[in-house]
Amino acid sequence: MRGLLALVFIVTLAGCAPTTRVTLLPQENHPKSSVEVRAANETWKMTTPFEVASVSQRGVIAADQTNAQDVHLRYPELLAIQPPVAERFTLYFVAGGSALTPESEGALSGILAQAVARPGGEILIVGHTDSVGTQELNDKLSLQRASAIRELVIQRGFPPVLVHAVGRGERELAVPTADGVDEPKNRRVVIIVR
Repeated sequence: MRGLLALVFIVTLAGCAPTTRVTLLPQENHPKSSVEVRAANETWKMTTPFEVASVSQRGVIAADQTNAQDVHLRYPELLAIQPPVAERFTLYFVAGGSALTPESEGALSGILAQAVARPGGEILIVGHTDSVGTQELNDKLSLQRASAIRELVIQRGFPPVLVHAVGRGERELAVPTADGVDEPKNRRVVIIVR
């Protein structure tokens, strides 16, 4: 498999020659997801939403295309148990530190309440900076921001083992800028509740 993991259904079909059927479902935030199906000496890379690969008992792969309506009719039980779509929230920081802006401070309680209310999930907190300062300092600052929010989430009762903090520094600017530009929308953490 390449890219972010796509939701894949593997179902054994009844009949004279049982096969495995893999259906690639669309992912809202990851349109370039793909799945590679391997059988015997064949490989098929699925890149299109609702693409289907059927593998025969002899390991021969047959590609096909389906649609959302067909998937909902064929697999209602599987669709009913799939996890909810990840939620994303963004909080912003004042320049040079890990203090939230007043607006983000006000939004934090609501975000944390939604995260704690979601059963069994995990939280990924990704810290970012603007392009002011060196890459090394921005890497440290982005991780400090993510870690500060992680501690707040844990204080709200979320299990520490399910809360992860990472720093991306200035590598993924929300607003592309030249080096050394103080852009408030780049000083942020993205909270992904999945």
